[in-house]
Amino acid sequence: MRTQVAIIGAGPAGLLLGQLLHKAGIDNIILERHTGEYVLGRIRAGILEQVTVDLLHEAGVGHRVEREGIVHHAIELVFAGSRHPIDIDTLTGGKVVTAYGQTELTRDLMDARAAAGLATLYEALDVRPHGFDGDRPTLTFTHGGRTQELACDFIAGCDGFHGVSRQTVKDRITEFERIYPFGWLGVLADVPPVSPHAIVYGNSERGFSLCSMRSLARSRYYVQCPLEDKVEDWSDERFWEELKRRVDPELAERITTGPSIEKSIAPLRSFVAEPMRFGRLFLAGDAAHIVPPTGAKGLNLAATDVKYLASALTDYFVAKTSEGIDRYSQRCLKRVWKAERFSWWLTNLMHRFDDTQGFGQRVQEAELDYLVNSRAASTALAENYVGLPL
Repeated sequence: MRTQVAIIGAGPAGLLLGQLLHKAGIDNIILERHTGEYVLGRIRAGILEQVTVDLLHEAGVGHRVEREGIVHHAIELVFAGSRHPIDIDTLTGGKVVTAYGQTELTRDLMDARAAAGLATLYEALDVRPHGFDGDRPTLTFTHGGRTQELACDFIAGCDGFHGVSRQTVKDRITEFERIYPFGWLGVLADVPPVSPHAIVYGNSERGFSLCSMRSLARSRYYVQCPLEDKVEDWSDERFWEELKRRVDPELAERITTGPSIEKSIAPLRSFVAEPMRFGRLFLAGDAAHIVPPTGAKGLNLAATDVKYLASALTDYFVAKTSEGIDRYSQRCLKRVWKAERFSWWLTNLMHRFDDTQGFGQRVQEAELDYLVNSRAASTALAENYVGLPL
């Protein structure tokens, strides 16, 4: 087999890259180690920056997010028992974010790829990149019980933090990492969101909380918990009680409870791998960087990587220039580190650490009070939240 661009990973990053390349007339094949059902079953992010929504339109799959996505004009911060709105729309001159589940976004991209007759090989096992330091890279893999080889011009590693792409070049990258000493217990429930047009971030002496949504009938809630906790330690009743204790009384009264349809505990980490290009192998998305979910940047950073990479590869094949390829890593990392800084800052501001009880808690509350009462500080938060300019 041969293609122009071989993409490892059929998550949102790989699928979006494939669709953008197809629109530019560039042949591509995607290899994915899991089944399509498994990929769709992963419960992940659901807040899209405008640049991501624009990319979906560019890829020809923006009609459903435009119709069904729910625009958020504000976020709300809870601290010291009170709730305070941050009007991101006004502060950024009209920029907003859109609530639209990653599962739905992935489904849109899968459907578009299938409709175009593009090749995605699910359950492609033991994928191995070769020869990417030269001009004839290949991938070997097992599919349908047969060992196969795919020749290509470039390889895009969109296969996540645990994927083979980063592991292949692990001895050639510099890794930067921060592990946080807590996790997020997340609950997905078919209940109406407590705040349909805003996301609520809570800081309390009991720890962090987040009230988010996937649709007007499905909500996603989180509470900070110790890493050693187990999901089975948390009944639905215990979760709802704890969530209500971490927000203001008025909001607590409005929370609609119900049985969870998914419950999990996720650790938090900040991670960056440098560089993101190795000859004709590129890393994109979680293969190159992880952010705490606090700032809703993970999926959006992956989309930005894909935008830069699709543009660079289009310039190479259509305009016959390698400038975009040569600048890919530098362009991505400049944006990555700004998002890492924002996510790290917001995580440190909103969560309880071992040293934030007492003095530390009061310092957090003082900073939050300044944040909501200073237009300059609120604007800086809003600008970062909706996504900095490309």
